[in-house]
Amino acid sequence: MENTSKNTDFEFDLEKIHKANLEILKAVREICIRHNITYLIDSGTLLGAVRHRGFIPWDDDVDLCFRREEFEKFKVIANLELPGNMELVMPDDYRDGEAFYDFVPRVIYKNSRRHSEDDADMEFYEGKLNHLWVDLFIIDRLPKGKLSSRLMRLKQQIFFGMGMAHRRKLDWSKYKGLQKLEVSVLVGLGRLIPMKTIFKWQDNSAKKYTELYKTDNNVSAGKSFFSNYQPDFQYCVVDDSWEEPISFEFEGERFTGPREWDKVLKMLYGDYMKLPPVEKRQPSHSGRELEIQ
Repeated sequence: MENTSKNTDFEFDLEKIHKANLEILKAVREICIRHNITYLIDSGTLLGAVRHRGFIPWDDDVDLCFRREEFEKFKVIANLELPGNMELVMPDDYRDGEAFYDFVPRVIYKNSRRHSEDDADMEFYEGKLNHLWVDLFIIDRLPKGKLSSRLMRLKQQIFFGMGMAHRRKLDWSKYKGLQKLEVSVLVGLGRLIPMKTIFKWQDNSAKKYTELYKTDNNVSAGKSFFSNYQPDFQYCVVDDSWEEPISFEFEGERFTGPREWDKVLKMLYGDYMKLPPVEKRQPSHSGRELEIQ
């Protein structure tokens, strides 16, 4: 299958992408085992483990998540212990914290190249996004009560909208009507605020109730959410039982995932054992841009 990028000519190799993703998974797992850190495979990676005992054949990425306190431990040691061909890149690592892509930390695989049609965008992010990567999602607490919970998620979406002001460019064709007006207002506001400040606001807001419920035994915890999964949200967690890790077979290796995997997969995919139509069994557009070197 050939890549269709305008400025490159290379053979897209999904098998090599799977091998590189598995290499990252194994490296993260080994660090977590050494330091007693809990991680979970999630989303498409969890679905692959359950349905295929490995990668979904046409999937080109990996999804991992950590509870806040577990991720805080991981980020301190990751770049000290990851192999030399990998690096943990934090959201504020682009242009000394003054550029915005999203709020997701990621482990990049340096022995890869993304042949993007927009080279200027790759250069804007100092080449850090010019690689295969694995996203790391953070699980934080929501406040109790539906209204408070919605306000928390709304605040996170507002931070994302303001952050968009610090991208190299915006594709306004994605937005119509009221949504376009809302984005315009948030971007205009974001231009008045340094990106470093927005990063700080987002981080403090995301972990506020995680820290409150950890230190105040008189306050009962609310639900949890992927606080850095914006502008949408993956899902909210009804209780903590699904987060208790159990072992899954994945490409002949063992990785940890949620005990309540059936509940998670039904929430995300409905009848998750049913394969999608043949025409939808395709790698993503961005995946087709990847070359493993």
